Amino acid sequence: MKQVVCNVTDLQPGEIMEAEFDRKSIVVCRTMDGEFSAFLNRCIHQGAPLSKGMLCGTSIDTDQVGEYDYQREGEVLRCPWHGREFDVKNRGCMLANSKYKLKDFKVEVENEQVVVCK
Repeated sequence: MKQVVCNVTDLQPGEIMEAEFDRKSIVVCRTMDGEFSAFLNRCIHQGAPLSKGMLCGTSIDTDQVGEYDYQREGEVLRCPWHGREFDVKNRGCMLANSKYKLKDFKVEVENEQVVVCK
């Protein structure tokens, strides 16, 4: 099954939006480099709507004690309820524990339309 969920111009780099695919709510993400991804619009922790969260970066430890470096802008989907972070570049794996991941969907761009596939 393939379905158009939005136009390429509906999402700017770094933005997310809610859409419907196969009668399910999904969240469509566009990273800063323009890549699209799509996930079931439910956090695996307690079911929060991820489309109400944000696409952002995350803090990475440095070699200096107590210092952090903010990286990966526009590659991390953050849950609006409890701040769980998911890597949109790595099929929705949770940053804190990559054995947990969001339900992801294949995404293609055809004729300036974002198409989600099963």
